[in-house]
Amino acid sequence: MTKQGGRDRTVGASSQKKVLRLPALEIRQGPDRRLYTFAIDGKQVPSFAAVSRVRRDSEQRLHGYQRPEVLAHVAAIRRYVESDDSPLLPNAIVVAFDDRVSFVPAGGATDGPAYVRSGALLVPVNDDWEDADKPGFIVDGQQRCAAIRDADVATFPICVTAFITADQADHRSQFILVNSTKPLPKGLIHELLPAASGALPNQLRVRQLPATVLERLNFDDRSPLRHMIQTPTNPTGVIKDNSMLRMLENSISDGVLYRFRGNDNALPNIGFMVTVLSDFWSAVREVFGEDAWGKPPRKSRLMHGAGIISMGFLMDAIADTHGSGEGTPDAQAFAAGLKTIKDYCRWTEGTWDLGDGIPRRWNDVQNTPRDIQRITDFLVSTYNSKQGKRHDRSSRLF
Repeated sequence: MTKQGGRDRTVGASSQKKVLRLPALEIRQGPDRRLYTFAIDGKQVPSFAAVSRVRRDSEQRLHGYQRPEVLAHVAAIRRYVESDDSPLLPNAIVVAFDDRVSFVPAGGATDGPAYVRSGALLVPVNDDWEDADKPGFIVDGQQRCAAIRDADVATFPICVTAFITADQADHRSQFILVNSTKPLPKGLIHELLPAASGALPNQLRVRQLPATVLERLNFDDRSPLRHMIQTPTNPTGVIKDNSMLRMLENSISDGVLYRFRGNDNALPNIGFMVTVLSDFWSAVREVFGEDAWGKPPRKSRLMHGAGIISMGFLMDAIADTHGSGEGTPDAQAFAAGLKTIKDYCRWTEGTWDLGDGIPRRWNDVQNTPRDIQRITDFLVSTYNSKQGKRHDRSSRLF
């Protein structure tokens, strides 16, 4: 390993399109999956693979899947690569290629196992391409690639594992799977789930539907919650995405949204779910007004985890009173139900009288199972008493 005087330009010395021919092994996994493994100078990776940053365009469509570089982590890897301590990076980076990349098997018979064969990957490169034009995206290893790119060394060969697909949803799924056991921010996983495809671990698969509904609520123009839910691409939202997900999961599993979750013979009706939720939260905005609506949780417990989740249970209670045979309440019906409990709520000031002899100041309510259960029971029982119904203590929360 030697120090470099300038950036290695072995590949793509001109703007003319070229093709890298990379000796590789093709490994068959299952009936229709192919993996490719090869070695390359890490400084050449940027010539054909880019980092797909997670972002939304002007129409709120999700693009990419990678978080920003962690500069301290990149700097630490770079120092290691530049050190005289025989640096070793044994883990392969993972690259997703589009269908412009092809594999050409080597000629002749081999004595190896049937699931592997040798050959070459043909990878187009062009100096004039922007990152979005390149045929590869880095699914795992962006910090290592950035460190090697910037390191003051002439070369640093690395291992690459790659797959070929033209489907961006497949890129996101593989990114989630590769990082599911690492400290990847949950918010990023939740934001990527709606656009992911293929097999996912069960704990992620069950969150895909609520994550899809959350995305619609957060980015549809007609949603009362538009841009109010905090996600990686909407960091200024006042409602934590995990609080909204828990509210959605509760209702989908055993509330009004359960009616639209689908079954083995029918897909979930996400449009109906979004309509019900938009009607309910529009009613919440109307009834509680600007004093409690849209404020940070420290100023309004309505926007706090305890408020969001408990109000979700109240939404289900109002819908139950409306009757499943008569459809679901509209915004006006939800507002009528909310007005019966408005005067008992203490979202921004005052003290909750929860009926247990223990007064709670409004800002003492925390996002804990006990406080969420207490607020839920109080709201639902108060509403049911106004409707002349007996309230059975909620057992759905935990």
